[in-house]
Amino acid sequence: MADAPKHLADNTVKIIQAWETIAPDATFAKMTLTQYKQAVQPSVDARNTLQSLRTQITAAEAARAKADVVTNPLNQEVVNSIKGDPAYGEDSDLYAAMGYVRKSARKSGLTRKKNNPVALAK
Repeated sequence: MADAPKHLADNTVKIIQAWETIAPDATFAKMTLTQYKQAVQPSVDARNTLQSLRTQITAAEAARAKADVVTNPLNQEVVNSIKGDPAYGEDSDLYAAMGYVRKSARKSGLTRKKNNPVALAK
């Protein structure tokens, strides 16, 4: 089974550091240290790209959270305005199209349990 990505990256760094320190001029697996570094560079580049994207995602999420501080109250203000508008209100198509449940479509919330014993069949 292949190594986990983090484990593989750590091993690659250890291999390069040890090779550079102890035997920089040696050849292993028919490769010099420079050839090995060139061979593993696509893996290093992909990891760097992923880290950059993760950083961008974190920054975008923070920007979204900051913008949502303004957006959420504005949304609520618009919805409340629609609810209070005599031409639309809580029972309008507009209100329903925005994802809210019309007043006439709401259930009362009252439930009555039925006493229906279940007959055991053999």
